[in-house]
Amino acid sequence: MQLSAEQIRGARALLDWSQTDLADRTLLGLRTVKRAESGERLTAAAVLSIQRCFEQAGVAFFGPGVIAGMEVIAGVALVAPKR
Repeated sequence: MQLSAEQIRGARALLDWSQTDLADRTLLGLRTVKRAESGERLTAAAVLSIQRCFEQAGVAFFGPGVIAGMEVIAGVALVAPKR
């Protein structure tokens, strides 16, 4: 699954993480996180690192539609407690 810039920003917002927090947790550069959030293409490894980081923190990614009982922002929902 290719994460969209909106999903990355939405996941960060749900977790109340800064761009620096995400960069530190994924071991990616801050510039890479900024590029991801602006919609620039990243390597598959960078996208996977971001996705796995969010999923380990309790974020789930969804396609279009409504998920009952969950806070959903741009196709992203927090399904487990924040760490």
